Amino acid sequence: MDKVCAVFGGSRGIGRAVAELMAQKGYRLAIIARNLEVAKAAAGELGGDHLAFSCDVAKERDVQNTFEEMEKNLGRVNFLVNAAGINRDSLLVRTKTEDMISQLHTNLLGSMLTCKVALKTMIQQQRGSIVNVGFVHTDMTKDLKEEHLKKNIPLGRFGEPIDVAHAVVFLLESPYITGHVLVVDGGLQLMI
Repeated sequence: MDKVCAVFGGSRGIGRAVAELMAQKGYRLAIIARNLEVAKAAAGELGGDHLAFSCDVAKERDVQNTFEEMEKNLGRVNFLVNAAGINRDSLLVRTKTEDMISQLHTNLLGSMLTCKVALKTMIQQQRGSIVNVGFVHTDMTKDLKEEHLKKNIPLGRFGEPIDVAHAVVFLLESPYITGHVLVVDGGLQLMI
């Protein structure tokens, strides 16, 4: 089986760390971001024959077109990583409705749309892996009050993108793990 992986949000943060680790392990990657130039730069830095694509995951037609282009240029996608996301967090009373909708469309609907398209190919092949990524310390979370939050994490630090990348690759390469939520939180869950 070809090791073709689509990394949505692969140009920065967790997605980029996942892409770097997967490139080292010999995967052929599609780095997908809204900004094509940023995606091209990230793919170029990985070396090899990785490709870059532009896609707004909140738009179903965009997602379908991107998968068609990936299949045409890389082959069938066997692995999908959803790391694309936006952060419009604020106090609820100050949050604009359009920001909430934008966040839901990108962070939730976007992952659902990419899964929907990827599953068609994976069902035909009777194999494939999908990992949807959550939250660690990246430039999207840089405005949070770090010191207060770190006190609640037993390891005393925020997770870094590489911490999640190792977990993502583990899940992608574990064919008998399915429907699992792997918590990568430095022990924070132990404190709840």
